[in-house]
Amino acid sequence: MNANSTNAMPEIVDRATWQAEVDRVLVREKAHTREGDAIAAARRRLPMVEVDAQVPLVGAQGPVPLVEVFEGRRQLITYLHMWHDGKPAADQCEGCTFFTGHALELSYLHSRDVTYATFCQGPYAESARYRDFMGWEMPWYSARDSGDALLAGRHFGGYICYLRDGDRVFETYWSTGRGTEAGATSYHLLDLTVYGRQETWEDSPAGWPRLSGTAGGQFRTDGRPTAQWSRLAAGRSDDL
Repeated sequence: MNANSTNAMPEIVDRATWQAEVDRVLVREKAHTREGDAIAAARRRLPMVEVDAQVPLVGAQGPVPLVEVFEGRRQLITYLHMWHDGKPAADQCEGCTFFTGHALELSYLHSRDVTYATFCQGPYAESARYRDFMGWEMPWYSARDSGDALLAGRHFGGYICYLRDGDRVFETYWSTGRGTEAGATSYHLLDLTVYGRQETWEDSPAGWPRLSGTAGGQFRTDGRPTAQWSRLAAGRSDDL
């Protein structure tokens, strides 16, 4: 969006009036934060279900059981990355590219005894080339042959959390749909801006930009997942 945009803008007021309106929203923000804390507390009190700790995945060194994906830590967060077999980079899942791309700095998770890993629906060799093209460094595994065992009738595109107790593994939580926004820093930051996410579903004033719907276009620019363009500009090959 350029500086000469004709999009509507908020009303201009003096600072005291502006601050009074910000304070009104702040009351609601604090209530929202407290409710989020209460929901997180409820998650911590959920029961858990045991899963097969030996479910095989395929990583950089070949087959590995689920329990080893923890890398010795007690907890594991996995993102379930969808894959379109044989498709070029431009046709891979734009939503999963968006969410996976936010998982860059993992040291803070590690400091809380949590490992983060991507479980991809596609074969390892093919999907790992995509990971390399995108410049992602998180642990990457193919769950192509173990999806049924891990998902129990669910689908790729979301998070699953696990807890390890010695050689036993338990699933503690999972989310999909808008639950994946937990890892979407860009969305959280856009929500702070005056124009928001600029998606058609948002409750915005008349004249606010609405650039996309929610059928995938919000994650694409000129026919590709948006984040791919900077990789191409840097000279990386997207040949899958």
